[in-house]
Amino acid sequence: MQAWIDAAQQAEVTAERQRPAWRGEWPTWLLIVVIHGGWLATLAGWRLLGSGIATLLMIWWCAWYMSLQHELIHGHPTRWPWFNRLFGYLPLAVWYPYEIYRESHLRHHNDFDLTMPALDAESTYVSPAEWAAMKAPLRALHWLNKTFWGRMLVGPALAIAVTWSGAARRLARGDLCDAGVWLRHLALLAGLLWWVQAEFGVAAWWYVLAISYPAQSLAMVRSYYEHRPAEDHKQRIVLNDAGLLFRVLFLNNNLHLVHHDLPSLPWYLLPRVYAARREAYNARSGGFQIDGYGELARRYGFRPIDAPVHPHMPE
Repeated sequence: MQAWIDAAQQAEVTAERQRPAWRGEWPTWLLIVVIHGGWLATLAGWRLLGSGIATLLMIWWCAWYMSLQHELIHGHPTRWPWFNRLFGYLPLAVWYPYEIYRESHLRHHNDFDLTMPALDAESTYVSPAEWAAMKAPLRALHWLNKTFWGRMLVGPALAIAVTWSGAARRLARGDLCDAGVWLRHLALLAGLLWWVQAEFGVAAWWYVLAISYPAQSLAMVRSYYEHRPAEDHKQRIVLNDAGLLFRVLFLNNNLHLVHHDLPSLPWYLLPRVYAARREAYNARSGGFQIDGYGELARRYGFRPIDAPVHPHMPE
């Protein structure tokens, strides 16, 4: 898919990427060291920090690690995907194999399919037919998932269930194309949880339920209202003027329309491109702009932001 970018902006982006300050993508290399080092140092200092503070730090590291995986998927910090994969392959965030995330996320970047159930791998909407066949308790979960706090509570469980059930259905019909990926992931996860418990005294169940699940919840703050149904596919993608903490955690992916236009642009250059074309991007978003994640929490903490059923699909 060709990015929306004029010749002048292309020249600016190329010039920025070639500046000595950014050459070699040193900010991403630094990020890799900080995240992996912080994760390991927190485990090493678990008893000194206390389980409360250490758990909160681990939630941050695991959520940040998921943002790093996103950068790796988009070709950073090197031109070799197999090499980038090495820095995001460990199952620190537990629930998904790196390859499964990579494949589904790259499919998500077909902007013409954004938000469409069964076409967009990251859609939170369901089709009218699926909704009609859905039982009342599951409908209630989908409505809850459309509130800000509900998304943090049940969003990870719904996403995990969709991914795992899809893998189970493929296996049941004899499709073994992803079997090796899942086996490697589960073997690495078992080894990781055993090592964390044996070496640092952090119980495997605690890592999964008290660290990894909340980390998934924190990561879902970004994706809560990242896309919306709209006729113009570019008006489906948000521009969220987030505060510093969430910009750092999400690696500027809150400027999501810029990222979809320039998916290979490194995270630290997204704000520069947005600032240079702010008015054009704001107009192009069709008014899909949010003044930080706090606005979403205040307005939609306990009421749905929209309906679970996609409004632009035939019955």
